[in-house]
Amino acid sequence: MSQARAPEIARLPERLDDEVLLVRVAAGEQFALRQLIDRHGRGLRLFAGRYLGGSDEAEDIVQDVFIAVWKNAKRFDRSKGRATTWIYRIAANRCVDVRRWRKLRMFIGFEEAHEGFPSEDPDVDSWMGARQELTIVRAGLEKLPERQRMALLLRAVADLDVPAIAEVMDASAGSVEQLLVRARRTLRAQLSEVGTTEPQNERKTR
Repeated sequence: MSQARAPEIARLPERLDDEVLLVRVAAGEQFALRQLIDRHGRGLRLFAGRYLGGSDEAEDIVQDVFIAVWKNAKRFDRSKGRATTWIYRIAANRCVDVRRWRKLRMFIGFEEAHEGFPSEDPDVDSWMGARQELTIVRAGLEKLPERQRMALLLRAVADLDVPAIAEVMDASAGSVEQLLVRARRTLRAQLSEVGTTEPQNERKTR
């Protein structure tokens, strides 16, 4: 009696570099696009949500980004930069477009100003000691000049380094460093003001 052969187990694909995945996307492989979505979708949603001051449009932006990736993957040139940079440049441009459209709608009275800065992490607000600082940072980000906010979020949320941020923003590395320095200085100053004024207020009430 012959021994039955065990069914062949399909091998899972290795973890491919983003650049390789883009080449496969350009060839029409939907699985490669799915890997890119799984790998970068959450980061892009966080970036778009933080930049726009809310998460309502973030999901739409992420969808638009990956539709653009699917349609334009053949245009990616790995000799000009990393795939992550290319993807985040698409997201950054889309965020700028949405923000400009929002300002136009607000100007003509079709949309109210967005307030607040919702958290994507439900655990953050559970830390009562950090809640006030988190509120200040959110408000501070909204008040930062547009390019400072984008540079800071690309660094803090997207975890891009300075050269990659420079590619995304079409700026020099030196300009990006200055944007980051100014943005961090502004946010630190706001936090330190609260730290120095709060004890004085407490002393007055005692």
